[in-house]
Amino acid sequence: MSEGSFEDRELEEIRRKKLEELQKKAELERQAQIVAAQRRIALKKILTPEALARLDNIRVVRPELAEALEQQLINLAATGRVRVPIDEETLKKILETVYSQTRREYRFRL
Repeated sequence: MSEGSFEDRELEEIRRKKLEELQKKAELERQAQIVAAQRRIALKKILTPEALARLDNIRVVRPELAEALEQQLINLAATGRVRVPIDEETLKKILETVYSQTRREYRFRL
């Protein structure tokens, strides 16, 4: 057996594994995009345009807070605990609740 063919097989195996990794990554990204699109559609049904704009502004500044707020809004609407569509004032009240739950307090000892 020649050394060249062994190296060719190794190289082909590395390429095949890399291609599989890239395909898996692309599939995960595609699924994440689908979930994000479904979430956006749900939020458009739940929120007034003004409230949706406020949520978008929050997402720019604090993406993790926006994520928690979105989940809370979807849960509230799904369980019927809030009147739909949610206006900007109601969104502010829900935001205060979510913010107090997600806020981290830092304590320093001297």
